[in-house]
Amino acid sequence: MPQIQLIVFDMAGTTVRDDNEVLHCFSDAAQKTGLVAADDRVNAMMGLPKKIVFQTLWADQLGANHPDYGARVEASYDCFRQVLEHHYRTQPVEPTEGCLALFDWLRARGIAIALTTGFYREVTDIILGRLGWESGLDSGYVGTPASTIQCSVTPSEIYGNEGRPAPYMIQKAMYRLGLDDPKSVVVIGDTPSDLEAGRHAGCLYACGVTNGTHSQEQLAHHANDGLFSSLTEFQQQLQAWVASV
Repeated sequence: MPQIQLIVFDMAGTTVRDDNEVLHCFSDAAQKTGLVAADDRVNAMMGLPKKIVFQTLWADQLGANHPDYGARVEASYDCFRQVLEHHYRTQPVEPTEGCLALFDWLRARGIAIALTTGFYREVTDIILGRLGWESGLDSGYVGTPASTIQCSVTPSEIYGNEGRPAPYMIQKAMYRLGLDDPKSVVVIGDTPSDLEAGRHAGCLYACGVTNGTHSQEQLAHHANDGLFSSLTEFQQQLQAWVASV
């Protein structure tokens, strides 16, 4: 097995605790702007760039060719940004179970940590700042081996704001960290789009956690290399993989 050099983590629901707060922010923005947004429909799109969610929902409701479509998308997305940023500025922001212990374990072994997300850069920076994870990152959001994380990538840094399930955020993290072999990379997240992005990038393993937005049953329908109840359980599997090299 190739040596593991990088773990790419999702944020909300994977490394950042999310008790449906993001879903509630979607619902609030939808209600305020006249958009029908059933929870299960929105949850199925978690992990995607957030504007795409509103584009999809308004296309369902109005049709993408409707003359008001673009303005409605922008109104809902702008409202969502305000609601989301207010939430992360004012409400508790906490790591998920086992996250910090896993980060410590990885850094002690020289395995880099990258965070990717469906959030845009501004709200990502709010979250990183609230957690203290921005410490040591340079202007390109690359840190040192001693930083809490070594890289942060959002759709804002990708051409066309294309995030998951495309592989580009993973590939950008690899490029920024000087890695060129996707078989040295493991991806973990709590949504189908996380798993798909790992597959599209050709990573060694694409794994899921089931204590975020999607359950074991929901993620089991998507190709994966392991589903774990928490990052603590994921670390146990990582230890076995690293030991087998």
